[in-house]
Amino acid sequence: MQGTVVTFYSYKGGVGRSFTLANIAILLARWGYRVLCVDWDLEAPGLHEYFEPMLSAPPAGGVVDLVDDFLAGKTRPVDRAARLRDVGALDFLAAGRHDAHYPGRVQDIDWERLYEMGFGDYLERCREQWTADYDFVLLDSRTGVSDIGGICTAQLPDRLVVLFTANMQSVRGAVDIARRANVARDRLPFDRPGLTVLPVLSRFDSREEYDRSEEWRRICLQETKPLFDNWLYSNVEPDVMARHLTLPYVSYWSFGEQLPVSSEANPSSDQISFALETVAAVVAHHFDRTDLLAENRDAYVAAARPERVDFDLDLRVSSPRSTLDVLDALITELRELGVRVERSLSGDRSLLARPEDDARHLCLVIDEEVSRWQKAEVELFLHRTLGQDRRVIPVLTEHAQPNTLPGYIGNLRYLRLGPSRGPAEVARDLADQLNRTSGLVDTEDVDIAGVLKQAVRARLRPALWALVDEVVLGLSAAVGAGDDVRGQELATDLALTIKPRSGPGEDRVGVPAPTRAAIEWVVRVLGTRATSGGARRDATDSTRA
Repeated sequence: MQGTVVTFYSYKGGVGRSFTLANIAILLARWGYRVLCVDWDLEAPGLHEYFEPMLSAPPAGGVVDLVDDFLAGKTRPVDRAARLRDVGALDFLAAGRHDAHYPGRVQDIDWERLYEMGFGDYLERCREQWTADYDFVLLDSRTGVSDIGGICTAQLPDRLVVLFTANMQSVRGAVDIARRANVARDRLPFDRPGLTVLPVLSRFDSREEYDRSEEWRRICLQETKPLFDNWLYSNVEPDVMARHLTLPYVSYWSFGEQLPVSSEANPSSDQISFALETVAAVVAHHFDRTDLLAENRDAYVAAARPERVDFDLDLRVSSPRSTLDVLDALITELRELGVRVERSLSGDRSLLARPEDDARHLCLVIDEEVSRWQKAEVELFLHRTLGQDRRVIPVLTEHAQPNTLPGYIGNLRYLRLGPSRGPAEVARDLADQLNRTSGLVDTEDVDIAGVLKQAVRARLRPALWALVDEVVLGLSAAVGAGDDVRGQELATDLALTIKPRSGPGEDRVGVPAPTRAAIEWVVRVLGTRATSGGARRDATDSTRA
């Protein structure tokens, strides 16, 4: 899946922009993402100071060398990034080699002339290469309004993180640059959807002068409120989200170039790493699923760490009290097959209070109908399943009818208990699914979930959104029926529908709320759908027999 370019910008200096970017880069890499940091503050580069202890040698080149490469006639970007030590897949592209010649090289750059010569197309090729090689490309942009700032805020990014402090110059400047960036993007020859902008209140001290700090918090929210419109969930108040996006002032970390996330391993809510983790999780989730963040911050951050989740259990089996004998037999058989499994009885409310789940997969034994408690369990499980390989697997008794189940369960591939298929046979099928699970589609096929997530971020004309609605409705039916061929056809149609197009962009709008909800549901079903081995639609009929 294509990577995402995120620019970190501040209108004024001294807000901790480079500090925030460097720490978030460390977190994302630690969580298993491939990350590239680019220091595009050419006049005052400083990002290398944070990474210096992790560099094997000082940077030999960087962004300014892209200009030289272009003028030398090179058609493909040269890889000048350096890999940092001991922090996962984190690479760093410096502003350039910091020697006596560097200031003159920067001052000699004529950006207007470069663009007239086609430098914009060259940067597009750089962007394509970066997003192919990395999950996240983090750009450290120059402050103020400049040609370089336009490259970082308009042409290159998919998303923009604007940092500001509690003063009017800083906050209004940040909001204004977000507006300017969207206007500039519409004028670019490279089609770009509208920017989603994350406003981060930085270096905010609320420990003293509480009344004044709350007043300034209100002022900052009032100024930045429009920036939440195209990405915040409708049931989440901007004030709640703004508090999550506040980086506290901690005097200890204001000296030198420091990385608190490297020393605060399990930060408490009053430590700056706690807030940095929250912002990093929002970036990792592509500014999405903010309803979960508002409900349970710890679960949201945990879900951003797909490569680091270590579950104590393979499976939790949920059963109504009417099938306790089946539950006991099923668990006994599963344990004999080496599955780490525990039961979940109705009313086990300790599950609701946990920030993280301890079981990778959830099995529902359904007798006649899904109980109210099982519905709550599934909803909570899906909330915690962001970016992880976790599945809901229904097991139906002979009294349960698939066509009477709620759609979000009836659409899942299920197993059946019956006179000739007891707990031992179902346990073997369950163990087989857990040991040889695969996605709905082969990896070489169209990434249906990836196309759907791209659709959520697209900006299209209203008529095209109506067409997207029809395609998503068909996808929902195809996914529910396990019809991979039809799913592939519809995903291809959707990719063509949302493909960026050139031309005026004033009448393009973001995804309508009903369409967004439909897309998110299909993505959830894809994430929880289980197939055994290479089995496909034809295997569904046999398991339901």
